[in-house]
Amino acid sequence: MLLGPAHPYRGGIAHFNESFARSLQAQNKQVELVSFSLQYPSILFPGKTQFTDATPPEDLRIKRWVSSVNPFSWLRSARKIIKLNPDLVIIRYWHPFMAPSLGFIASKLRAAGIKVIGLVDNAIPHEPRFYDKAFLQYFARNCSAFFTLSGSVASDLKHLGLKKPIETSPHPIYDIFGEPLSKSDSRSELQIDAGERVVLFFGFIREYKGLDLLLKALAEKMARQLKIKLVVAGEFYDNKKKYTDLIEELDLQNLVDIYDDYIPEERVKYFFGAADLVAQTYKSATQSGVTQIAYHFDKPMLVTDVGGLSEIIEDGVSGYVVKPEPQAIARALQRYFTGSEEDRFVQAVRERKDRFSWSFFTKKFLSFAETL
Repeated sequence: MLLGPAHPYRGGIAHFNESFARSLQAQNKQVELVSFSLQYPSILFPGKTQFTDATPPEDLRIKRWVSSVNPFSWLRSARKIIKLNPDLVIIRYWHPFMAPSLGFIASKLRAAGIKVIGLVDNAIPHEPRFYDKAFLQYFARNCSAFFTLSGSVASDLKHLGLKKPIETSPHPIYDIFGEPLSKSDSRSELQIDAGERVVLFFGFIREYKGLDLLLKALAEKMARQLKIKLVVAGEFYDNKKKYTDLIEELDLQNLVDIYDDYIPEERVKYFFGAADLVAQTYKSATQSGVTQIAYHFDKPMLVTDVGGLSEIIEDGVSGYVVKPEPQAIARALQRYFTGSEEDRFVQAVRERKDRFSWSFFTKKFLSFAETL
C-alpha cells in the first residue's frame, strides 16, 4: 500500500506515486494508493489549483481517505488500512505540514504490527521554519525504516539519531510525458526560431530554485553575447513581479519567454524537445524530478552543486555541475554553446539512463523491504 498524493492531485509527487505503483505491479505486487480527500486547504496552497484535468488512471486503485487537517479522518484511514492487512505500507513524506496526519496514521499501523517505510523526498524543507525538525521527528519515530532519493536526505535523517534502517536510490526517470520529439517540431509548436540557442527552466517557480541566478548569469557579458533564449515554463509560487522586474532591470526582455502556468502532461514534451540545455540553478536542493524528465528526453543539464543534484549529473560528461553563482553559471553556458558539447553530452545521457530505470528503483526498494 502506498500513501501519498495521486490523481486527481497534480504535480511531481503524484506522478511519482502513480509511476511507482505501476512499477510495483510490474513486479507482481498488489498495490492500493491511499490519497487525500483534502491535501492543502486552499488558503495555504500557493498555486492556482491543486488538481489536474487529466483522465483518471484506469489501471490504479486510488482511495481518497485522508484529510490533512481532520484528525477523525486520520483515525478512519488507519482503521481502513489495518482492515486490509497489507504486508507493507509506504508513506510519502515531503513537507512538515503533512507530519501530523502521516505520523498519526503510521503510529496506528505500527501498533497493529504493520511495517511502515517512510519514502522521504525532503527531510528539511527548502524554505525552513522553526518547527520543521520536531514535525519530522514525530513522523520518523513512527516509521520502521526509510527510503530516500538522495544521499543528502539520508544524511539529514541520520542526524536525527533514530538508528533506523535507511536505503537510497536515485529518483527514477519520468516516462509518462510521451516519446521525445525532434527539436524542429517542438520549436515549431512553441513558435521558437530553429536557429535559437535555447535553455529551459522548467517547473514551479520558487525562490530556492534560483531563477534569479540564471537571469543574472544571462546578463553576464560572456553569456549575453551568445543571445541565449531562456524559456521559463511553470507556475509561479513566488512573486512573479520580482522576476519580471529583474528581467527589465537586466534588459533581457527579448531573451526570455515566460509560460506562467502549470504545464499539462501532454505538452511537457514540446518544452524539453525545444531545448538545447536544461538548467536547474537551485540555491538548495535534495533531488528533482525535472532532472529525470530531462534524462527521459535526452537533454544535457546544467545544475548547481547543491543537495543531491550533483549525484545525478556527471560534470563535464552528461552536463555541468557549477557553484550557485551567476558567473559560474555564465561560464558553463559559454562552454556549452561555443564548445560543440551537445552531441557528446546527449550520448552520455542516453548511456546513463539504465541506472535511473523504474525497474532498478523498485527492485532495490523491494530488496530493502525484505530485510526488515
